[in-house]
Amino acid sequence: MAVDLLLGLQWGDEGKGKIVDVLTQDYDIIARFQGGPNAGHTLEFDGIKHVLHTIPSGIFHKNAVNVVGNGVVIDPVIFKKELDALKKFNLDVNAKLFISRKAHLILPTHRLLDAASEASKGKAKIGSTLKGIGPTYMDKTGRNGMRIGDLELSDWKEKYRSLANKHEAMINFYDVDIQYDLAELETDFFKAVEELKKLTFIDSEEYLYQAQKAGKKILAEGAQGSLLDIDFGTYPFVTSSNTTAAGACTGLGVAPNQIGAVKGIFKAYTTRVGSGPFPTELFDEDGETMGRVGNEFGATTGRPRRCGWLDLVALKYAVRVNGVTELMMMKGDVLSGFKKLKVCTAYNYKGEQIEHFPYNIEAENVTPVYSEMAGWKEDLTKMTSADQLPKELNDYIDFLEKELEVPIKIVSVGPDRTQTILR
Repeated sequence: MAVDLLLGLQWGDEGKGKIVDVLTQDYDIIARFQGGPNAGHTLEFDGIKHVLHTIPSGIFHKNAVNVVGNGVVIDPVIFKKELDALKKFNLDVNAKLFISRKAHLILPTHRLLDAASEASKGKAKIGSTLKGIGPTYMDKTGRNGMRIGDLELSDWKEKYRSLANKHEAMINFYDVDIQYDLAELETDFFKAVEELKKLTFIDSEEYLYQAQKAGKKILAEGAQGSLLDIDFGTYPFVTSSNTTAAGACTGLGVAPNQIGAVKGIFKAYTTRVGSGPFPTELFDEDGETMGRVGNEFGATTGRPRRCGWLDLVALKYAVRVNGVTELMMMKGDVLSGFKKLKVCTAYNYKGEQIEHFPYNIEAENVTPVYSEMAGWKEDLTKMTSADQLPKELNDYIDFLEKELEVPIKIVSVGPDRTQTILR
């Protein structure tokens, strides 16, 4: 049984949590394969709005087991808060949530290192969420990290102390004013670790292999977006993991020839949180309207998202890098009321018109080339079937499908799981 993937195709915040929640009824296992609590997956159902950061978005469905894969980095303190927030839903978390022993731990000193590193950059800061993600992945690749499986060893606190001491020396090296009380942070950390140890730790690659052999349907859930991939994103303004399809193989231990459908999610426009180049960013009333109507604030940080027209150059790039087989368009309802819509179909790059995503998309190198289309005025939020969608929206979708050469199977017309139209 092949493993299907669900990925974000822009700079994150595309609405992956909602779509995983919608699709979970068709799957037995939801497996998160990379990132950490810098992600925020927002789910809305039955009048409830809930944000998940590390726990997979299938947790609210009785039929699904949720796996946190080896490619994920876990902050026990944040994870405990997530578990505490789920208690009111009366879920059997112990039976529904498994964690890979190979997943790495975010220590309190990783977060302090993150803050010190970002403060030292001054105006050149990359817009880190300050969750300790980057330093944790640095320890992983430097072969110094602590993993979930270490918590089963009797001497894990000694390993912790050795790594934390090293981190404090590094913090001092940055020579910035970072105020902290490590003893207090460690109290919360050790308490959270004890709660984490009550969950089931698994060898996730073996678990998923046996699940495949047994015919179980598996959906791999990504975090962040393709343009934040450490290799293929807008470096250095990226995250610290592989957010693209290849990351599902390394983040879960699934072989490339076992990948099935690759479901790519994008907004009907484009947003970005934090620093970094953004060719179609709007600084006018249209951009303000997108942000206000779309409630564009980071689910994890609360930071306002930068908004702009849909960038097809970047979207085509993400579709190709990931091998996307079907698309889901989110927040079509936000564009209701715009008389004219623009779509970036090419870049003017250093005086030459190009249609591919170049090495550098900084503003001094790139000017977007737009195609213009008619907008629609209808309120989409109460619509329940594809035949209700206005002609102008269907024209917009047809144009995108022709350009991207991939079918758009889902159109989201609101945040609730019921506001999802299948095509």
